[in-house]
Amino acid sequence: MGVLTVAIFSEADRDSLHVRQADEAFCVGPGPAGRSYLNIPNIISTALITRCDAIHPGYGFLAENARFAEICSDHGLTFIGPEPRVIALMGDKATAKKVVKEAGVPTTPGTDVLRSVDEAYAAATAIGYPVLLKATAGGGGRGMRVVEDPSELPRAYAGATAEAEASFKDGRLYLEKLIRGPRHIEVQVLGDDFGHVVHLGERDCSIQKPAHQKIVEETPAPHLAPAVRASLHEMALRACRHVGYTNAGTLEFLVAGDDVYFMEMNTRIQVEHPVTEMAYNIDLVKEQIRIASGEALGYAQSDLVARGCAIECRINAEDPRNHFAPAAGTVSKLVFPGGPGIRVDTHLYAGATIPPYYDSMIAKVIAYGDTRGIAIARMERALRETVIEGVQTTIELCLEILAAPAFRDGRYNVEFLSNELALR
Repeated sequence: MGVLTVAIFSEADRDSLHVRQADEAFCVGPGPAGRSYLNIPNIISTALITRCDAIHPGYGFLAENARFAEICSDHGLTFIGPEPRVIALMGDKATAKKVVKEAGVPTTPGTDVLRSVDEAYAAATAIGYPVLLKATAGGGGRGMRVVEDPSELPRAYAGATAEAEASFKDGRLYLEKLIRGPRHIEVQVLGDDFGHVVHLGERDCSIQKPAHQKIVEETPAPHLAPAVRASLHEMALRACRHVGYTNAGTLEFLVAGDDVYFMEMNTRIQVEHPVTEMAYNIDLVKEQIRIASGEALGYAQSDLVARGCAIECRINAEDPRNHFAPAAGTVSKLVFPGGPGIRVDTHLYAGATIPPYYDSMIAKVIAYGDTRGIAIARMERALRETVIEGVQTTIELCLEILAAPAFRDGRYNVEFLSNELALR
């Protein structure tokens, strides 16, 4: 797009690839590295000193922080995302459920923001165990705990609160009924400032680690009844129109048979957005920037036609056989795949050091094919060609997932890892 970029980095990320690739780069703080990317004064100061017009918040840390979006606006900086008002409504997970109910979208049974562990006890008793504690400002499985019975609640509440506070500077939690064995389906949306809103299909994100962090995603969702698919798309558009949503966003649903429940909305770009880009041939981040600069979408829903199938495997530096323990270290050798229908998103290079401070994802491999079978075959070939030495990774796990009969058949749910691969 010809737009000059300024990267920010923590001291731990001084040698990261994004620092090398940006036009300019500035350090916003020392470790612990996570706090550097939550340091709003340093981030805003950097933007002003370098005469930036806009800030893209990525998909972590402050990406769904309404106050940060307001501060950007107060300093004449365009926040590349929805308006602060909408982030407050939809980026806050507990509030979002109330809002979509007003639009007639069904939600999982749950609570508003909890004020104490005693309130959590009362709510869990009323709803019935098992329940799920979730961070209201959360995402990526952070600040989330499954509670099977009352004895687990105090520890789970304390752990989820601490993790949410560390990850998002917001320790508030809410509670919802845990639905056993659903599919996790999400719908990608785009909206502009002129009242146009469209969806770009759905992604199946049901293959997840025990901590509810996604591993493999694909579009379109396999074996989804046409009526359910249409309902998901319509619900997403209805909710977005209800709040006047602009920019990119994703609405997440639980699907159990023909029953659909809204779970939460991510008011930002998603980690798994590349599969949608491959199927629709649309650059979602470019669309974010266009919308934020005041341009109209320039296309209608009828213009958006998905083709083929796209699958993403997240490559993480961790040990799947040891409760997905993170594996920090230095990459001694690196070879990524190529060829038709293959895309790799990564910050790695040979000699790069993976620090212990962040989420363990180090790369995303995306495969596209005219059919789901071709996409799977290309992904298997791509993963076998990938070489990452020096740290343990999830490449072999991803190959196991792709080979599992339930995945090949496209009939799986969020309990796939425990049921099919006996990973807990």
